[in-house]
Amino acid sequence: MQTDRLTPEAHRSVADAPPDNWVDRHAPPGWRPWLRLSRADRPIGTWLLLLPCWWGIGLAMIADAPLWRDLWIAVACGLGAILMRGAGCTWNDITDRDIDDKVARTRSRPIPSGQVTVRGAALWVVAQSLAGFVILLTLGPAAIWLGVASLALVAIYPFAKRFTWWPQVFLGLAFNWGALLAWAAHMGNVAPAPVLAWLAGICWTIFYDTIYAHQDAEDDALIGVKSTARLFGRDSRRWLAGFGAGAVALLVLAVLAARPDGLALLVALVGIAGFAAHLAWQLRRFDMDDPRGCLRLFRSNRDAGLLMALGLAVAGLV
Repeated sequence: MQTDRLTPEAHRSVADAPPDNWVDRHAPPGWRPWLRLSRADRPIGTWLLLLPCWWGIGLAMIADAPLWRDLWIAVACGLGAILMRGAGCTWNDITDRDIDDKVARTRSRPIPSGQVTVRGAALWVVAQSLAGFVILLTLGPAAIWLGVASLALVAIYPFAKRFTWWPQVFLGLAFNWGALLAWAAHMGNVAPAPVLAWLAGICWTIFYDTIYAHQDAEDDALIGVKSTARLFGRDSRRWLAGFGAGAVALLVLAVLAARPDGLALLVALVGIAGFAAHLAWQLRRFDMDDPRGCLRLFRSNRDAGLLMALGLAVAGLV
């Protein structure tokens, strides 16, 4: 794919991308702006979209029984997370292009830095969404309808920071929808267990994205962008503790709603304990005045979610 007219700035990495990311090191130069637009140089977002999907599969395995089809559901969710996170981030950058140009951390993104035009980005959204839809078609009617319904949440989220102090809630609604979708792909329905996991994921998203938003709190205040980081301010640690505890409690309820037997319950609770310990570790190290530290903590949530996913997967297999 041809890039739009590249400025010298366009050849540089995005400011908050890991310095050794594969896009800047190995991707063909012509593809780099498009992959940056999809955040392929920052895979943490893909993980955070994927992990609730794997929670949903694990809960379904506990409630029903493991199926060979679950392997494809897990892979399909991975591919879908890459594509739909890319489409969502591209849409976000289209809607936020004027804001991104005013924030130090984001003005190096592909649209404000001149790597890609708005028209090109819009076509990129369509291409990624169509590829994601093809994968969705393999997951059954219930999952297909849930996947289509999620588009409304994806469309609304970028505007949330303009009208509410709680845009992280809207992000959580969209990012954790996979818990419902993956359960439906296995079970063909929606039940209390995945709904509780979805709610737990929303609490978790508020937790980690508030930490993330503290990187931009000063710039956001100058340009009038709302966030829970600005809302909570110096009380952020207390709020984070509350939402972390809420995520853990709701995950316990989700597991109980899946009706595991004794050993499966024990294994799932071990996974939840690992997840809880990781959030507690983050809280101890959280410093709202340390942007680099906030970014490191935000990225570490991949490991927290993996501990939970592993516990549910093993519980579903025992």
